[in-house]
Amino acid sequence: MSTTRPITEQTVNRASLIAMAAIVTSIVGFGLGTPFITILFGYLTLHYLGKILPKRWAIVVFCILVLILFYLFVHFLREAVGALPLAASKAVPTLLDFADAWGFHAPFDDPQGLKTYVLQTVNSQLHFVARFAQFFTKEFVYVIIALVATCGIFSTGHVDLGGGTYAIPNNMYSVFTGKLSERFTNLFKSFHTVMGAQVVISAVNTLFTGIFVYSLSLFGTPMPYSFVIIVVTFLCGLLPIIGNLISNTVIFGIGLTQSVQLGIISLTYLIVLHKFEYFLNSRIIGGRIKNPMWLTLLSLLIGERLAGIPGMILAPVLLNYMKIEGAKVEIEASTPSAR
Repeated sequence: MSTTRPITEQTVNRASLIAMAAIVTSIVGFGLGTPFITILFGYLTLHYLGKILPKRWAIVVFCILVLILFYLFVHFLREAVGALPLAASKAVPTLLDFADAWGFHAPFDDPQGLKTYVLQTVNSQLHFVARFAQFFTKEFVYVIIALVATCGIFSTGHVDLGGGTYAIPNNMYSVFTGKLSERFTNLFKSFHTVMGAQVVISAVNTLFTGIFVYSLSLFGTPMPYSFVIIVVTFLCGLLPIIGNLISNTVIFGIGLTQSVQLGIISLTYLIVLHKFEYFLNSRIIGGRIKNPMWLTLLSLLIGERLAGIPGMILAPVLLNYMKIEGAKVEIEASTPSAR
């Protein structure tokens, strides 16, 4: 009678790592980045709410926050769809006229074509973002499912609900789901490390930008579309490195709709602010992540090509997660073979 060797824990550990890689690949490959990010952000919010409230009340407060954020997001889209194309149509001619006045001629033959191209690009990006707010669309349904799943994970985070009731306590299913849960826990820790720091930086950047925008009104030069500027600054701030470039371009362009002077004042303030942020980034992110900038930029480029904006958000998270998992694997030193 033949006997079968029991599966070792090391084999199950490898299987869970392969399964985790397959899950992440499927999320990117099937375009499920948006609901996956929703789950991660939602669980991060519930994680902090759960520290001060019972689970039931934390979920109630979380649902109220989701409704408020959804209302603000729809309001932002309405403002942005009208504001950003109008800002682009005013800023491009103003910038070209200013350059001609100072003897700097544009390195292209068709300024009107540039204006048309910029407007088309802005409108296409806004229409892409607007799809997330439309009711009864695939993305909206995915987000709702992700929010419900987030509350379920927060309430009962265990996969194996029948643990301890099996005839074989140390069975493959229990061990495998336990290992897989550990890997998802590491992924959430990576998300908490990367995006938690990025949210703090984005919030600080948004605060100072808001102070600057609203203080201009006190000097009689109000900045138009202030609500759009604040939201764009915060959302773009969630993208490492390049997020500030995007928000700065928007603020500079909106400033040009009023005057070249306001555009230059805005750009000067942003440069000074980001000099301060270099110190903030090194203190908050540099001490947590410790990845070289070129590697982060490369991951952002790959993430954008694979999954668009959700891919750019997930890229530094997955990069840090791979480092966490890789640091736990010990490599045996090779010994020279005897001759």
